[in-house]
Amino acid sequence: MGNTPASSADIPVLYEDNHLLVVVKPCNVPVQADDSGDPDLLTLLKEDIKVRYNKPGNVYLGLVHRLDRPVGGVMVFARTSKAASRLSDAVRTRSIGKSYAAVVHGSPSPREGRLHHYLLKDFKTNTVSAVSSRTPGAKEALLDYRTSGSRDGYSLVAVRLQTGRSHQIRVQFAATGCPLYGDQRYGADRTSPGQQIALWSTGLAFEHPTTKEPLSFHSPPPHLYPWTLWEESDYLPFE
Repeated sequence: MGNTPASSADIPVLYEDNHLLVVVKPCNVPVQADDSGDPDLLTLLKEDIKVRYNKPGNVYLGLVHRLDRPVGGVMVFARTSKAASRLSDAVRTRSIGKSYAAVVHGSPSPREGRLHHYLLKDFKTNTVSAVSSRTPGAKEALLDYRTSGSRDGYSLVAVRLQTGRSHQIRVQFAATGCPLYGDQRYGADRTSPGQQIALWSTGLAFEHPTTKEPLSFHSPPPHLYPWTLWEESDYLPFE
């Protein structure tokens, strides 16, 4: 569902101005440098800005939110420290609208609703578990979802995050018995080796950090299985 980009030419740009850069993150690309040593999105974009604008020295590009390595879709980066500060505040106060599409095993019940869990992250294993609200260190996780359709034992769900916990969508749906298609970590017993996780950041909506103009961006998932079980019109962001 996407190969590691050799250069920034493989990363679609949805919007750019002096303060913002909105792109479509390819699947299986780390957002920032990690132990794998593989090309990462932040470095590729910085190199691209440096070349395109012939900038000397280091290029500033602020990371204000993340997507898991296997997940693709819309991301926004800050091109100035002022934008980074304001966007980070917007993330913290949940005033950035984040929409996702996911293909899950089975059919969520009810077909539309809210998932409410408490999640605990194990930093040694980089895994997250749904736990009791009384568990020390557990953080509340909320998301709203709507099932767009069900076919071949899978369901397409639109998701709107209310909190931004690590691995949140993957863990919450797994906890309800509907793990994501291709999730090697939280749905291994129902996933074949090599399957690509079917989770995509379809939309971001937020206020421009300096002009205050409302902005909204949308990216449909790749035209590959299991996404092809549904029409592109089914991937509209959760409103």
